[in-house]
Amino acid sequence: MNQAARSPSLRLPGVALLVAAFCVVALNGCGSFNPSKDPTADWAVEKLYAEARSELDSGNNVAAVKLYEKLESRYPFSRHSQQAQLDTAYAHYRDNDPSLALAALDRFLRLYPDHIATDYALYLKGLVNFNENQGIFTSLGGQDLSERDQQAFRDSFDSLRQLIDRFPNSRYAADARLRLSWLVNQMAAGDIHIARHYLRRGAFLAAANRAQAVVRQYPQAQSVEDALAMMALSYDRLGLTDLRDDAKRILNQNFPGSRKVETVMKDEVSTQWTLGSLGTLWTPWASTKP
Repeated sequence: MNQAARSPSLRLPGVALLVAAFCVVALNGCGSFNPSKDPTADWAVEKLYAEARSELDSGNNVAAVKLYEKLESRYPFSRHSQQAQLDTAYAHYRDNDPSLALAALDRFLRLYPDHIATDYALYLKGLVNFNENQGIFTSLGGQDLSERDQQAFRDSFDSLRQLIDRFPNSRYAADARLRLSWLVNQMAAGDIHIARHYLRRGAFLAAANRAQAVVRQYPQAQSVEDALAMMALSYDRLGLTDLRDDAKRILNQNFPGSRKVETVMKDEVSTQWTLGSLGTLWTPWASTKP
């Protein structure tokens, strides 16, 4: 009876030791398995960049950006960090996020203005703005690009122009020149669209000034013929016959046989004015000496 009463007390120290040992093992196990630990924490810069580039090449833009951000924070002064900034910009561009792409490129150009890849940064910046006005909704809607906000085109022009001026022999220069030619025509067409808007509303001075800006700023653009015709018609409506005749002379010299003035007149009449309100319509060049 006494032995039975004493037996539980005799076993307690052994049980306590067993429980304590189990807790120690459990705690050690928890220390070795930490789900919050970053698996890239011990990666060298080369491995981190290689993995980020692999994600980028696979089209995993978001995953690539996260790895590039880690690389920049851990190895800010490495050459891989500089390349990571360019790759980050490209990933944002490919992910249809132009604002983040431009922010990354502006930062790179500010930090490394004389970097060996500056020409690429300028080219990519021009490309981001070049494509900003050519989204899917524009394509589906059939909207004329010249009718859209021209600021992105101007920003693209500035970057590509800087690329060609600073790096005329760059591998990106040939494509940049082709894009510049297209941009010139688009920006000129955009100003013509605005001038036509003024003309339709009887704001002849504003129309003439906008058309004149096209002739001066984009002398090689396809819209110069339209601009000269708008200048001639606007000056005629204002009673400025000398300026009208000058515009006519330049139009005839550069575009012999042009019928643009008649086209502009028809557009003016059909959209805002009536024959009765205009009185006698001006006949192009009727009063001009040959």
